[in-house]
Amino acid sequence: TAPNEREAEGIAGKVVSEGLAACCNIVPSIKSIYTWKGEVCTESEVLCIFKTTSDLFERFKERVVELHSYEVPEVVAVEIKAGSRKYLDWIDEVTG
Repeated sequence: TAPNEREAEGIAGKVVSEGLAACCNIVPSIKSIYTWKGEVCTESEVLCIFKTTSDLFERFKERVVELHSYEVPEVVAVEIKAGSRKYLDWIDEVTG
């Protein structure tokens, strides 16, 4: 997640142009409810869904953390179990 679309677009543009992700979908206007430093917080955020490879994940994660304004940015991996072969091949082709 990111605090706003501008930051999300900035991070996505850099990460994609550096070949650390094939693309990023930015989903505007989500609401996040979480505990931070002992308080329950409710914030509007945007959701960023990046597509990358498992081989690049550590470099990708480090770069997102470096670019992000949050003290503890949300960077998690969800494995792609299956997908269109052409799409998965494209991810491999444009990353790394």
